Amino acid sequence: MDGSLMTRLESAVTRLEALSAGGFRHVGAAEVSRDAGAADPSIVAFDDLISQHVNGVTIAAEKIGGQVLDVSKIIEEAFIVQRDLLVKIKQTQKPDMAGLGKFLKPLNEVITKASALAEGRRSDFFHHLKTAADSLSALVWIAFTGKNCGMNMPISHVEESWQTAEFYCNKILVEYRNKDASHVEWAKALKELYVPGLRDYVKTHYPLGPTWSATGSTVSPAPVKGHGPAAPPPPPASLFSSETAQPSSSRPKEGMAAVFQELNSGKPVTSGLRKVTADMKAKNRTDRVGVVSISEKESRASSPSLPKTGPPKLELQMGRKWVVDNQIGQNNLVIDECDAKQTVYVYGCKNSVLQIQGKVNNITLDKCTKMGIVFKDVVAACEIVNCNSVEVQCQGSAPTISVDNTAGCQLYLSKDSLETSITTAKSSEINVLVPASETDGDWGEHALPQQYIHVYKDGQIVTTPVSHSGA
Repeated sequence: MDGSLMTRLESAVTRLEALSAGGFRHVGAAEVSRDAGAADPSIVAFDDLISQHVNGVTIAAEKIGGQVLDVSKIIEEAFIVQRDLLVKIKQTQKPDMAGLGKFLKPLNEVITKASALAEGRRSDFFHHLKTAADSLSALVWIAFTGKNCGMNMPISHVEESWQTAEFYCNKILVEYRNKDASHVEWAKALKELYVPGLRDYVKTHYPLGPTWSATGSTVSPAPVKGHGPAAPPPPPASLFSSETAQPSSSRPKEGMAAVFQELNSGKPVTSGLRKVTADMKAKNRTDRVGVVSISEKESRASSPSLPKTGPPKLELQMGRKWVVDNQIGQNNLVIDECDAKQTVYVYGCKNSVLQIQGKVNNITLDKCTKMGIVFKDVVAACEIVNCNSVEVQCQGSAPTISVDNTAGCQLYLSKDSLETSITTAKSSEINVLVPASETDGDWGEHALPQQYIHVYKDGQIVTTPVSHSGA
């Protein structure tokens, strides 16, 4: 007998036993409508998803315990909350944006709870927490209201959300593949929950988004306190955005805007200037002479100049070049609207993760430290220059990957990019990770040589990499 059918039968028996133990009681209208929604095939299929995949993640987490178990319970809570929302959607009319935010607030609170675990002091299970927190964004597919809502289609949203989380999931597989099988089991169970689990569920039941009721109850936005006229609505923001926009009038003016503001204030422009006396003029000052002493030269040479860091950027310039500059501590950088004629240039970024969703012509990483980048396809090449401790993952194809003057680089290649040509120069600690097999999801790690032996033989120089014992 099919396993999912057995699970549903056991669930039905449990409910009947609970009813018989509690005796007969009066059932309200809300509870009757909830039971009617629960009988829907899509809700039954979601119960199967929870019992098969979500419980699999929890069982694997119990073998590890600690923060991994805590975040796994949050994942279970998030799926239960989404199950309740799916039932309510069948009894509720489609709300406006304000009402949708109120309707999805329970899901938002659970996702925020998972993100809070991954923030703060870096724990030993940081990769587990980041994988779980990033994966929960896949549940936001339920907010899709149409092609003009600013979201991708539900199936694409689930797949792309998992691709973001998979960056940290692969780190777990690499770190624990020869240390602890429980962590590998948890990572694989989490991947199966979303792909193919949640993806196939959405593809079968909600490929065009949730179906709201035409005659159900309505969702009203939160009431506004006070008796005066209602304030104008704020500008639209991301559904789960935690940042608030600052009014332009409250921000201090800078540059020429500040100069014109001072001129238009009506105050005397020279009221704040000091009068220059005769002893303050350069020609009359005795503390400045034309000879520079040796001590002054040494002091100037010993004081290092601080590097100048410009403002962070993530923008498309002239319609052809994406520029990502000076991003620090940003793990959710995404370039999604790109084409094969555009290039991506990443400069001066640190402790950040960039995801490029789509095919681009060329990708360049320059002077980046502890930077991670995930891309699908590149037409020309992916170049890594003057970097330290970077990680690059190719999910599609890339003809060439070049690494120049870089210390520490992890290259993750997909099965479609195994024929990529890798060029290195003046670089060290370069590791290439390829899929070990298609079934277990493990990665095989290969270190590129950084020491060579050059021998003059038969009229030419013959170069061979140094082979260490045990390698």
